Amino acid sequence: MFISKCCSGVRWFRLALIISGFAWGTNGHASGQADDAQAIAENYKHAVASPIRTDSDRAADARRKPLEFLKFANVRPGMRVLDIAAGGGYTTQLLALVVGSNGTVWAQSDRSHPSFEKRLADHPQTNIVSFVRPFEDPVADDIPKLDLITIILNYHDIAFMPVDRMKMNQRLFDALKPGGHLVVIDHSAVAGTGVSVTKSLHRIDEAVVVNEFRQAGFRLEQEDGFLRNPADLRDQVFYDMKTQTDKFALRFVKP
Repeated sequence: MFISKCCSGVRWFRLALIISGFAWGTNGHASGQADDAQAIAENYKHAVASPIRTDSDRAADARRKPLEFLKFANVRPGMRVLDIAAGGGYTTQLLALVVGSNGTVWAQSDRSHPSFEKRLADHPQTNIVSFVRPFEDPVADDIPKLDLITIILNYHDIAFMPVDRMKMNQRLFDALKPGGHLVVIDHSAVAGTGVSVTKSLHRIDEAVVVNEFRQAGFRLEQEDGFLRNPADLRDQVFYDMKTQTDKFALRFVKP
């Protein structure tokens, strides 16, 4: 009887150790995740607050919400990123500040942009590679497989140009690693208008963007409303408006 109780006690003791060890491991993991999330959030804040960003960038922050954008894009240090239609470099520079010295941001444009050239001349960033290539073939052959591609407020412009978008989108799909992401943000057009107002209103129907990237092989992973404005009637050009346009934010993944 004593032996039975002793063995039973040992079993309970061992079970208690297992349970407490499991709880300790779980709590430690949760703590580690919280620490990582906090570090990432701080990284984003430091990027947005960087003194190398211009006054024009800071003026645009209220309508572009860079912290929310970086979180939605899930940018991480060390990533390899391609920014399509980089323009003046607002997004490119933010991405480069986050990926850090172990990462690289390639900035593609179909033509040179003096404002971007000045940005890099004023504050050189060795992890930014700027280049000019056509939209139909926007990825240089020497670029390694990418973690992230961004197209910010420019897909509507590409849509009214003589660009084979299916060819471009397929090229972007091929350039990503499996599990890599593509983030597209743009000004919303009225549903059902397709690409008919891309030039006149500089807007695009969200459904067109979703369908075209799905056709290239992407899966829509997440939508976010951080740039939504329900009061926008979607019938004006963004630069004629006193309020912010309604914008959609889409994150696709390469399966």
